Parts: sequence; structure tokens; C-alpha cells
Amino acid sequence: MQTRRDFLSTTGISALSLFWADWLRAEESAPTRISGKAKSVILIFNAGAPSHIDLWDPKPQAPENVRGPFTPIATNVRGIQISELLPRLAQRADKYCIVRTVHHRQTQHNTGMYWSIVGQPYRIDSTLINPSRNDYPSFGTLVGWLAQRDGYSGLLPPYVITPWPHCDSTAYITPGQFGGCLGARYDPLVLGADPNAPHFRLPNISLAKAVTPARLQERHRLLTCLDESTGRRLPFLQSFSANQAKAFAMVTAPEVQRAFDLSLEPPRVRDRYGRHTWGQSHLLARRMIEAGVRFVTTVNGPSITWDTHKDNFNQLKKRLVPPMEQAFAALLDDLSDRGLLESTLVVWMGDFGRTPVINKDAGRDHWPRCYSMILAGGGIRGGMVFGESDGQGAYPRTNPVTPADVHATVFAALGYDAQRITYLSPEGRPFPLSSGAPIRQILS
Repeated sequence: MQTRRDFLSTTGISALSLFWADWLRAEESAPTRISGKAKSVILIFNAGAPSHIDLWDPKPQAPENVRGPFTPIATNVRGIQISELLPRLAQRADKYCIVRTVHHRQTQHNTGMYWSIVGQPYRIDSTLINPSRNDYPSFGTLVGWLAQRDGYSGLLPPYVITPWPHCDSTAYITPGQFGGCLGARYDPLVLGADPNAPHFRLPNISLAKAVTPARLQERHRLLTCLDESTGRRLPFLQSFSANQAKAFAMVTAPEVQRAFDLSLEPPRVRDRYGRHTWGQSHLLARRMIEAGVRFVTTVNGPSITWDTHKDNFNQLKKRLVPPMEQAFAALLDDLSDRGLLESTLVVWMGDFGRTPVINKDAGRDHWPRCYSMILAGGGIRGGMVFGESDGQGAYPRTNPVTPADVHATVFAALGYDAQRITYLSPEGRPFPLSSGAPIRQILS
């Protein structure tokens, strides 16, 4: 006999029903808004940690065992140089700000990723960790929480991750990127599918082949009858039913289906981003923003693909940088061409940097003491560098910045005072959106 759970599973929406059933409750403080230009955020997360010295902070005067084989090139902004590996982005330096003095102290990938997206250290420094409901929430989760608090009513969740979550192998999923202490209602929608696949289709959002819209509506009516009779005795089911209806609407809504349908893009646009997973994920991120999603993370993975302990220079030149740069440059151009860059804040980051000194395997190891991030678009001054590292890119020389400061800057660009808005921490006490301070110098 088919159970209620089996019945929901056959429609392909049980997970979505549960997602929306939990979505509406949150602990929150009184709304506190400030002036902000950004409406949404795209986070480009390079899991595994790109080398800052070989990309954004070249050190041509350093010893050979530090500077590496790549030479700096001029950008379209006088006085700013970046690596020869980034010729496209060199011609777009007027669109972004390089922050060269980000630092923290956690040296392992999962804890480094946690620090980067949550803005504070994990309780231990380890890769062998997984998410729990005791985690502090990521800034993507908090942006979704704020959006919902402020009346977000889109059919799509306000926080989406494409194509897969942050992780160090599929056995160790990075904590912090989900709802954490705020609860499952604030988990992101994670695609779990490659948007570059020939017949890309988002799991659990499209109807099964055997289920027509009319048939789904019949099932929905039956569920409604069951819920109405039970809900009179169990009032909490009324909330569940309301959100179940939203899940049904999400599955059947043409605008949701269109948002994920990359075949609607002209081939030249898809080619511009790159016919690879990173490129199509960046393109999908743009489509999510157009559909009203407030925070989209595109993970340049899978797993810790930037972990170049060996053969760093060949890996960067031949495998890693070309698709990353193509996708990033295309995203900046596309957002600008569509009039979206002024309202969309784009953040490029990794878990940490890599050691200034090249190791015996022609690689660079983990280095959280100083590395670079890029911010562009909504509310950010383009064509500038903030902070200076020392002569070997090992430590900040001026204007040190933590990931928490970057988060506070993002919240400020969105119009939120990160110190005055609080949520309940895992310990049950009010905790600010970020413990950092906005980088006012880079805000326009």
C-alpha cells in the first residue's frame, strides 16, 4: 500500500514541501536598514584555495622561489597589475576591487571554507567535519533570512547553490553553508546537477515524465482534502499545507521552469561563458538573479579542485584559470550589459591563499595568513586595490581584513547594518549578522 510519503515522492516535491513547510519561522530583531545599492549577491567560490601570488598579488621583486614563473601585466586601470594568466580580467579592472590583505588562521579546507562563508572560526581546525544544526549560518543563509523577513515572496528560495555544495570530497561537506542554527527552513536550494550536461534538468523541480500537470493537480486536490480533515485536529498542519501549496506552485510554475532552462539562452551567450560546468553555472547564477533570487553561490569545484600542492603552475595555466577567467569575465560583462551589475554584488573568493615559498613538488601549500578576494558591482568602487601585502605576499602590510569584514561590507552594500541586526546563535543569545566592520573605503 502506498504511504503518504511514497505518494509525495512520486510527485517529486516531498523535499520541497518540507523545505517550504519550515521556511516561515525565524527569530529576528527589529528591522534596521541603511542606504545600500545592491539587491542581490553572486558568490564565486573557488574551493581548494587559488594562489594569490600567481593571480591577484604578483611579487616580481621577490626571490625566484616565491615569485614563480608568471609575470605581472598592466590592467586598464593605471597602477594596477595582475598576473599574465588573467588577460581578460586585466581589461576589466575598472569593474572590480582587489582586496589583498584578507587573513584568518584556519589551515584546513573545510574550516577555511567555514571561516570564509560564515565569518568566524570553526571550533576545531579540521577537514574531517560535516554540517550540523549547531553551525553558525553563512552570509548566504543570512541574506535569505533577511529577504524573507523583509517580505520576500518569490517562488524560488532566496538562496541557491550551483552546481554542488562546498566540500572536501563528498564525505566531508563544509559546515556553515546551510541553515545551521536557524534551522532547515533556511537551507539553500542546492542544484546537485551539472548545468553543462546535454540534457540538464534540475532534480525535484521538474515533473516526472509520467506525471502531467493535470494529474499533479488531481493529486494536490486529494492532498488538500486529506490535510483539511486532519488540520482541524492538528493546527500545525495548516502551516504545512500552505507551504505544500507553494511547493506545488514551484513545480508547476512556468517562470520557475524557465529560470533553469539554459536552452533559452542564445548559443553565443552560452559560448561566451564557456561550455563547461563553471561557465554554465555562472550563466545560471545570472538567470537566478533575474528570477529574483537574492544570493547565489557558484562553486568552482567539485570539491577542492584548486588544491595545488603539486604542479601548481601547470595546473593553473592549463586546467584551472582558463575556465574560471572566461566565466568570471563573461559574468561581469553580461551583468553590465543587462544593467544588473549596479544592483548585483559579485564576490570572488576561496578558502585561503597559498604559501609564498614554492615547495619541492613545484606546488604551493595552504596559507591563510594573507590572500586576495575580489568584489565587484553593487555598491563597490571599481578600479582600486585595498590593502598591501608584504614583499612576499605572506602577511598584510597595511589594512588587514578578515572574512567577517568582507561580510559586513556585503551587508552594508545590501543596506543592512551588520552590527545592529541580530539572530539567535546556537547558544541562544543574540548575535550580529557579522562581527566585522564594513570596508568603507571600497563602498561607493
